[in-house]
Amino acid sequence: MSERVMRAGLVGCGTVGSAVVRLLAEHRDDIAARAGCRIEMARVADLDPARAKGLPIDAASFTDDANEVVEGPDIDIVVELIGGIEPARTLILAAFAAGKPVVTANKELLANRGRDLMDAADENGVDLYFEAAVGGGIPIIRPMKESLSGERLKRITGIMNGTTNYILTRMTDVGMSFGDALAEAQSLGYAEADPTADVEGFDAAAKCAILASIAFNARVNAQDVYREGISEIGADDIAYAKRLGYAIKLLAVAELDADRIAARVHPAMIPLSHPLASVRDSFNAIFLEGEKTGELMFYGRGAGGDPTATAVVGDMVAIARNLVSGSRGVGCTCFLERTVRPMSEMRSQYYVRVDVVDQPGVLARIAAVFGSNGVSIKSVVQEGKGEGAQLVFITHAANEGALQKTIAELRELSVVEAVQSVLRVEAEE
Repeated sequence: MSERVMRAGLVGCGTVGSAVVRLLAEHRDDIAARAGCRIEMARVADLDPARAKGLPIDAASFTDDANEVVEGPDIDIVVELIGGIEPARTLILAAFAAGKPVVTANKELLANRGRDLMDAADENGVDLYFEAAVGGGIPIIRPMKESLSGERLKRITGIMNGTTNYILTRMTDVGMSFGDALAEAQSLGYAEADPTADVEGFDAAAKCAILASIAFNARVNAQDVYREGISEIGADDIAYAKRLGYAIKLLAVAELDADRIAARVHPAMIPLSHPLASVRDSFNAIFLEGEKTGELMFYGRGAGGDPTATAVVGDMVAIARNLVSGSRGVGCTCFLERTVRPMSEMRSQYYVRVDVVDQPGVLARIAAVFGSNGVSIKSVVQEGKGEGAQLVFITHAANEGALQKTIAELRELSVVEAVQSVLRVEAEE
């Protein structure tokens, strides 16, 4: 082991940042053996000085000025854990300009302004590592960029948000409403006070964009990812899914279609036999499909201070080794120009739940609308009579555009009181 000491500077000392400080101290010797040098947390920047209390750092190393970290001449590695686009972007670019490599967990920034960061890192000859941006403590970024660099990945399917998976698990297991399950998730610290980023799919879409960019060697931004959340999922949908042999999950899916990329996040029904159906509570799982390796699944805790901190520290170790050896890690792999396939061209099976009036000929009229748009019905379940009558359809694989046209026409039928739910059905045909 080199006697050299790498001095790290941390910007953002919240749940993950404080866990990083503790982990560096607790595993000091093991980390040094793996890095080939000592890694010391030399400076921590946060606007709340109370966050320094109880951490194994010198009080004099704590500051409320992030510029002291990114521009400090004694800092070798910068760790950004404040999240959001600004001022994180400006701080990271300043670190690069000062010749400092950066570790970040900032999925929002990477998914929206990743090109700026990657280009700046290359221009300044420094590393940008971001394992913790997707999957918390699950190793996925470097396995895709390094271990699978000889593979051609075809598809990614994943549960990438622990909050929504916890909510859907509670709705399925104990019959909670969406609102009650969300409140419980918030009380346990799985969901923020404003849960929009999680329950409306923004968080998963950012992660999907990052993984799609790596898998298909082309830049995919968050706005390229089709997105739906889970806030409209009701108890009836959960019950029908169970009855039909499915689980409902918020899925992130990215796939290569010829030379085009398709990326989407939405709730979907998946067969109970699929490995992702058994991923419960706040756990994440990412399913990769390659030409040579076949199917690979990465599973574990997708969030939380300690799991995410392990990914951050792992990146710090990798960067420290690069600095000791005078090398760089794998940089941007987005060397191809690929277009994004419109969502309207996607093909899937669908679950459609419709409230109808109870009179003769209703099913025939509705089936005619499906048929006129080229959407073939696989199965029908009819429940109730009178004002409570419902029809539940599972279709064969159909074009998304044709299905959406079908839904629009169903809403115009006098015998249809409401189209209550439309879900995609994955991995069946």
